[in-house]
Amino acid sequence: MTAPIARDMRAFQKRWLWAAAGALLASTALAQVPAGDAFPAKPIRMVVTFPPGGSADGVVRMLVPRLNEKLGQQVVVDNRPGAGGNVGLTLVAKAPGDGYTLGVGAAGALAANVSLYTQMPFDPQKDLKPVGMLAAIPFVLVGHPSVAAKTQRELIALAKAKPGTLSIGHGGNGTAMHLSAALFNQMAGTRLVEVPYRGSGPAALDVLGGQIPLAVVDLPSSLQQIRAGKLVAFAVTSPQRLPMLPEVPTVAEAGLPGYDSTGWFGVVAPAGTPAPVVARLNAELNAALGDEQTKTAMRALGVEPAPGTVESFDNYIRAETKKWAQVIQDAHIKLD
Repeated sequence: MTAPIARDMRAFQKRWLWAAAGALLASTALAQVPAGDAFPAKPIRMVVTFPPGGSADGVVRMLVPRLNEKLGQQVVVDNRPGAGGNVGLTLVAKAPGDGYTLGVGAAGALAANVSLYTQMPFDPQKDLKPVGMLAAIPFVLVGHPSVAAKTQRELIALAKAKPGTLSIGHGGNGTAMHLSAALFNQMAGTRLVEVPYRGSGPAALDVLGGQIPLAVVDLPSSLQQIRAGKLVAFAVTSPQRLPMLPEVPTVAEAGLPGYDSTGWFGVVAPAGTPAPVVARLNAELNAALGDEQTKTAMRALGVEPAPGTVESFDNYIRAETKKWAQVIQDAHIKLD
């Protein structure tokens, strides 16, 4: 073999070895990332940032049997409440991005907490990846029948005539109900005194008992009493009227155009979770939410199914983060 030919052969062998090594590295990397069709190969941990028994926990457990069937693996619910959802979602943010650890978070932890807390243990935008929205939670502005107002317009006029004398309860500092009350004050130009409770139920009970005149509460804690005439429903905070209270206007309809404050929660994964895995999970969540029996059961819990794409959920989180940052800043709300 002549020297030039030998040099050419050695150069070819060198290029082939580099190409083979590159192909081997690529195939190894791909093998470590489960494709959408191959996922899942083991049980999935679903970290729920709410205690057992609440609406969000109830919805997740309602969806789990359907997910188990469609995914071919068990979805194991792990309740980790605390710090407005930060405790549970910190675990998710620090988990491997392989699709086997998911989190269920709400508007607080995914959108508002970055403005409510001086320091956050994770960055929702950088450390988490949206998978899909699960449900929207409308709230109701209610009052005791003794309040000298029967409509929202009358209530606003009364509050302006007596600034700082009427109190409005909510489900706890930093909750969506608290932010709903703060947004109402800002848009109405009122000075309702915002009073925190440990959840929507205790707030509704105190309005029912006359200890406090007003509250922003969820449907499960108030619907029966509204229908019985024991609570006055001034308006619902959602952008549309509710099927269960069709006669009650929205806050926007009743005099505050543009008002929209809806609680919500959805599923997120650690950043770096492969797109095919996220797409598979999103598709199965949407299919489960689209089941008619599931819809009926969710609405009985006072929540509205909210299926959608990964992109729409991502855009919604970003919009909510921006919106509540302004409300929180204007209301001077801080939780630490």
